[in-house]
Amino acid sequence: MNKVVCVIQARMGSTRLPGKTLMLLGGKPLLWHVVDRCRRAKKIDEVVVATTTAQADDAVAAFCAQEGFACFRGSEDNVLARYHGAAKEHGATTVIRVTGDCPLIDPETLDACVEAFSGGAFDYLSNALPGDRTYPRGLDVEVFSFAALDKAFQNATETYEKEHVAPYIWENKKGEFRIAPIVQAPAEFTRPFRLTVDYPEDFEVMTKIYDALSPEGAYVDTRAAFAFLDQHPDIAQLNAHCEEVWKQRVARKA
Repeated sequence: MNKVVCVIQARMGSTRLPGKTLMLLGGKPLLWHVVDRCRRAKKIDEVVVATTTAQADDAVAAFCAQEGFACFRGSEDNVLARYHGAAKEHGATTVIRVTGDCPLIDPETLDACVEAFSGGAFDYLSNALPGDRTYPRGLDVEVFSFAALDKAFQNATETYEKEHVAPYIWENKKGEFRIAPIVQAPAEFTRPFRLTVDYPEDFEVMTKIYDALSPEGAYVDTRAAFAFLDQHPDIAQLNAHCEEVWKQRVARKA
């Protein structure tokens, strides 16, 4: 039987915005929103937070225990090993990768990606690559088989392949994986907004969205967030420059 497990990577040690995982939006930690939204996806069987064994992440583990969230602790630097351990422990046959800094991750988008993957024709599918993305950053979803993840875990040797979970799969240097075409966003989701939380400016934008739409931490529909930013372009511009900074950082690592 196929078991779809969403693994959310989260830690306190962000270099650009330390402690962001448990920073409050609408009175609830950022991670709470990510887990809640992933749990709303109808095609996901289980949601697991994958944090590290570092002392700083005792707070993440304690929060998960308090909220009744499944939590796996693994390597701080080898995120691939951490994902593999979390997926294996929870019996995943299909793995969804979501990062813990996306508090507007969309349940319908998660379901659409799982549905597109479920035919069995692919080993890896994403709405972020390969090619030009049409979804806003912060709605990123990766779907891959546990078999592909296991092969990456067994064979990845480069540092970046272990830091970012799926490069060994989607780069497909040996031609051993079936990579799906990028999932295209529906017209209503094709926006230039930056909806992840990586820099202080990102958190400022997210705070304004949640303060306006969910001051008490209730669920914020992704479309409502789009509408809010459409109506307040000045807010959308607060973190627009962060996208170019992010691209330059990725280019330096490549």
